[in-house]
Amino acid sequence: MSSSKSPQPPWSYSVLQLVAVVLADTEDGLTGSEIRDLLVRLDMQDPLPSATKRVRLAEAFLVAQNRFGDPRRVITFIVTAMEPVRYRSNPELFTLRQDRLNEHLAFVGLRVNDEGKVAKGAVAQTLDEASRIATSIRDELHRRKCHPSVLRYCSVEVLKKDHFHACLEAAKSIFDRLRDSTGVSGDGAVLVDAVLALGKSGVPLLAINSLQTQTERDEQTGLANFVKGLNGLYRNPTAHDPRLSRTISDDELLEVLTMVSMVHRRLDGVSAPNGGGSER
Repeated sequence: MSSSKSPQPPWSYSVLQLVAVVLADTEDGLTGSEIRDLLVRLDMQDPLPSATKRVRLAEAFLVAQNRFGDPRRVITFIVTAMEPVRYRSNPELFTLRQDRLNEHLAFVGLRVNDEGKVAKGAVAQTLDEASRIATSIRDELHRRKCHPSVLRYCSVEVLKKDHFHACLEAAKSIFDRLRDSTGVSGDGAVLVDAVLALGKSGVPLLAINSLQTQTERDEQTGLANFVKGLNGLYRNPTAHDPRLSRTISDDELLEVLTMVSMVHRRLDGVSAPNGGGSER
């Protein structure tokens, strides 16, 4: 979107403030010197240089909008701040800011795309609509209350939008947990058989239920086979195939991570081999 045109009517001060809050966030926003340099570079006034970053930037946006009669210079500031080259060593920060900006820009029918440009988007009338429009995979995982073990293993890959390796790291989290919980070495199907399968004794190292009925034994076997299936579908292929030959969509990634989360929740309440209580 070119800043030489008048793309929109003036934004409300609330929207200007919200955009400033994202870009000048205390932890993840621009530094004071970065804000100063961008304002100078874009020929924008800095009316409150000694104020907090958020107030300073919001006032600079308001002055610029009043000067031009529209938000063109504010949009230029966003585009300049979101230039992908700025995030080459920290791509997850780009995604974090992009997600947060998009939730607020939805109120004016705009969004920051993956190229860092401000483009047309769906218009939100309510907070729920804005959240739904801007929802990222990371936000959706939190909404689904994805197990912390999954997020711990692949949050960086999710923020980088590296679906290929996010699936790999998520699958690996299950096998790491099986090893940590039992001390058993090995990997893949061999590890699953050693830890979760009923085996000849009918007593697995980690039991997800009391194993007193055929239904409970079938459930135990089902989980073991399910983990083997995840390994075959998403760990072995991603570990051996070139990334370019395998495409994983947003929907598929969410489905994989949700399945891995389910496995971790079943493992949260497993019993030790001697029936000595939860592994949690």
